[in-house]
Amino acid sequence: MLSGGEEELISTAKVEEGGGVSKRGNTVRDKYGDDYFRRIGKKGGNALKDKRGSEYYRSIAQKGGRANVVKYGPGHFSEMGKKGGNTTRERRGSDFYKQIGKMGGSVKKQKNIE
Repeated sequence: MLSGGEEELISTAKVEEGGGVSKRGNTVRDKYGDDYFRRIGKKGGNALKDKRGSEYYRSIAQKGGRANVVKYGPGHFSEMGKKGGNTTRERRGSDFYKQIGKMGGSVKKQKNIE
């Protein structure tokens, strides 16, 4: 913000190699208004989630997961899990897993403060 509460307008015009000015986005802005992109952004997100439901996004996620298994193979994910377990053991010690086992899974996650 500038002094006196005046906001500086940001120019969207881009200078092209030939020295001319590109008018990208200005045609749409002139036709539909300055807040056009903000309005269409609000139509997405939660509005689409309400329209399609969470089951739609769950099915997309499952398809993506299956595609990754086909792409990388199940061994890849097994290796990632082992790396994560080994890292946790290095950070928290081997007794960490024993403590969790004694609590029967009722342990709350703690933030690692280092």
